[in-house]
Amino acid sequence: MTRRMPAEWEPHSRSWMSWPSAGYLLEEGGGDPEEALRAWSQVANAVVAREPLTMLVSPEAVDVARAWLDPRIVLLEVPLDDAWFRDAGPTFVVDDGALAGVDWVFNGWGAQDWATWDKDALAARAALASAGVPRIASELVNEGGGIHTDGRGTFLVTETVQLDPGRNPGWTHAQVEDELARTVGARKVIWLPRGLTRDSERYGTRGHVDIVACFTPGGQVLVHDQRDPAHPDHEVSAQVREVLAAATDADGRPLELVPIPAPATLRDDEGWVDWSYVNHYVLNGAVVACVFDDPHDSEALEVLAAAYPGREIVPVDARPIFDRGGGIHCITQQQPAIEA
Repeated sequence: MTRRMPAEWEPHSRSWMSWPSAGYLLEEGGGDPEEALRAWSQVANAVVAREPLTMLVSPEAVDVARAWLDPRIVLLEVPLDDAWFRDAGPTFVVDDGALAGVDWVFNGWGAQDWATWDKDALAARAALASAGVPRIASELVNEGGGIHTDGRGTFLVTETVQLDPGRNPGWTHAQVEDELARTVGARKVIWLPRGLTRDSERYGTRGHVDIVACFTPGGQVLVHDQRDPAHPDHEVSAQVREVLAAATDADGRPLELVPIPAPATLRDDEGWVDWSYVNHYVLNGAVVACVFDDPHDSEALEVLAAAYPGREIVPVDARPIFDRGGGIHCITQQQPAIEA
């Protein structure tokens, strides 16, 4: 048995998302609910212009979704709690040359008291059944935003997610690594100490890696670079750089680190921001990138353009998404193309 999770920049046959329809994303999210619908639709419409997209939609929200979304988007009616498909949906892998999907246990980012997840816990299964893709069951409580791979067996994770007592009480590093090897083909797991500060507070994920660091096609690692010592993520960035600088990939090669700036904005109405340009989505021919109407937007887009040569960089204002707990990468999921 050979399983491999392809890198995000490898060819896709389809992308997946889910539509915001209830809870804090809309009614309780603060601000104008249409901000969320606009942001999700901007991302979705940018994706479907370049590759097929299926959108999971709660049955009561179908008419609203159709009004906002490009008609090329396939709507799949599935009861949902939230719209973070990266986390509740499957992680697609190549299993002995065929497509399969890992169905992690999803429990609301560590059974957090503000979260509901009974419906989202079944979303991966519904998506895989709709796509006709075999399901690989896992007992690991995990989310797609909690792992990142170079496609060659190297994975980035954080100590505070996979070893979270609210997710996997009693699990050891070795047990997590063994399960990642079985399900997604991990050959080397690099453990980062933690995620960003805001994401580690009450309404965060407890430290997802996909706003901290990510691999690129050239073998580099983009690292969230908080340059301002006034922000607590300045120390987080230093810790992450230290770990990555001492690490090697699955083939024993040292990692080349490329800083991508944190936004110059330090705070919003709720406290320290965790806005991150790391949280972009790579698809066929393009990168959908977070921007924040921030002085560092242009520098970050230049870094992304250099990291993904030949791809169009498509900026989307991600503030309404981050206001609700995540970014562009958090609401998308890639389905890799399988060569015939």
